[in-house]
Amino acid sequence: MELIEKLGILADSAKYDVACTSCGVERQAVKGQLGSTSTSGICHSFSADGRCVSLLKVLYSNACSYDCAYCVNRRSNDTPRATFTPQELAELTIGFYRRNYIEGLFLSSGVLGTPDRTTELMCEAIRLLRQEYGFRGYIHAKAIPGTSDELLVRLGVLVDRLSLNIEFPSAQSLSVFAPEKAAHHILPPMRFVRDGIKANYQDKRLSAVRRTRFVPAGQSTQMVIGASPESDYQILRLSAELYRKLEMQRVFFSAYIPVNDDPLLAGVREAPLLREHRLYQADWLMRFYQFDVDEIIDAEHPFLDPLIDPKANWALNHMEQFPVEVNKADYELLLRVPGIGVRGAKRILVARRERRLDFDDLRRLNITLKRARLFVTCKGQMDAGVLFDPLTIHKSLTESARRRLRRQDDGQLSLFEGEAADSATAGNLPMGDSASGAVGGADSAAAIVTAAAATTAAAATTADRAAGTATVAAAAATADRAAGTATVAAAAATADRAAGTATVAAKASPVHPATLPFSARFAPVPSFADSDALACIN
Repeated sequence: MELIEKLGILADSAKYDVACTSCGVERQAVKGQLGSTSTSGICHSFSADGRCVSLLKVLYSNACSYDCAYCVNRRSNDTPRATFTPQELAELTIGFYRRNYIEGLFLSSGVLGTPDRTTELMCEAIRLLRQEYGFRGYIHAKAIPGTSDELLVRLGVLVDRLSLNIEFPSAQSLSVFAPEKAAHHILPPMRFVRDGIKANYQDKRLSAVRRTRFVPAGQSTQMVIGASPESDYQILRLSAELYRKLEMQRVFFSAYIPVNDDPLLAGVREAPLLREHRLYQADWLMRFYQFDVDEIIDAEHPFLDPLIDPKANWALNHMEQFPVEVNKADYELLLRVPGIGVRGAKRILVARRERRLDFDDLRRLNITLKRARLFVTCKGQMDAGVLFDPLTIHKSLTESARRRLRRQDDGQLSLFEGEAADSATAGNLPMGDSASGAVGGADSAAAIVTAAAATTAAAATTADRAAGTATVAAAAATADRAAGTATVAAAAATADRAAGTATVAAKASPVHPATLPFSARFAPVPSFADSDALACIN
């Protein structure tokens, strides 16, 4: 096979790895306009000083020996296969670098035989780059779960950043969708990398330069969102623990995209990108805005509101702390004002040493006043035309989001249709309720349960008795219109009750999970403290 053919296959196979900032977008060049983007080939990351770095994003091999249900490169898929040699990958990377196409490499791989064998080949390719070609650019590599500690050390001293994908938020989901993988193949290597990074900095006998030779840019991970039933609350709690205990530099979220026709994923639709976006916003609040996960979301409202960003949602639920006087508030409180970011808060602190600030000054400081003006005062006064009323502020913040959702015609971000959009989003839902929780988790709470109910007529008859007049499918589809008070969450709860007998039967007999409705394939998702996948993080 020609090298260019291998590159086309392996670059395309890498497009679902999202541990970079530009992934999953396809936009062709247009005459008279600038730029284009692709779902595969070149991706981007950011250096410590803020520079955007272009990376060649490619797999070493897509000939994977695992059969994960969600993965396009699973062994049972009839797809073109290709594998680089270490020399080919090194020469390709150097050739692109010399042409100024890239500044670094993002390398992942399917499991070529065994994890150790795959890692050995990746190490050899990167060794050629570093030692034979003298390449000192940025390299991000994905480690293979189950790799030995010795090979992790060899790989870690060659790359800048190392990733081990946790894949799913619980061990139960991991065992269902990726039976060859297990939490004990993922979390211990993460701890090993964490301890190796610490050891470099703590070893005072080494120089400052040599002390950072093992994974100097830290480690990251990725999990699939929407294929399994975990809520946003559980996902963010896990992310918080990964940051706190395993000292992750970044946790990436990948909205589930159906790429396989697998019975395990029957009834699971594509996860809304809006859910992924809200998770990233919440993740940003934890990393840079000093928010605790329990301030952003809680077990009673386990899904993020799709119509409003998590920071604004927190502000609407804590109106007793607003409005904030920008000339007096401390840095921590300024960070919690919607529309004021880290840089904006620092600029305000510096500028108000010279004078008392007004709204014109905030505009000159590049504060996002469209949102901030609703929550702040300058010299004791609200901005002109602002009414400090929670319902009015909520409507103002969600109006543009409702318009965007109604304009969606591809189904990806469409959460409401027709008149239901106005009634469901006009402020009638209690704030902080995450749009009842059911809308924010449409892919895992409403859509999945609806799909499960649609496939089990027997369960639907039980739902008829519980709901009174509608089947589970009808209740989920028309919850907002039928009675004015029934929500999708109620329909989901009814479906869970209706599917109870099927779940009990599944536990009593050795039925293959693929023959069950999606919601019945899982036991109740454990709490954070009880989850075996999470309890072993230390």
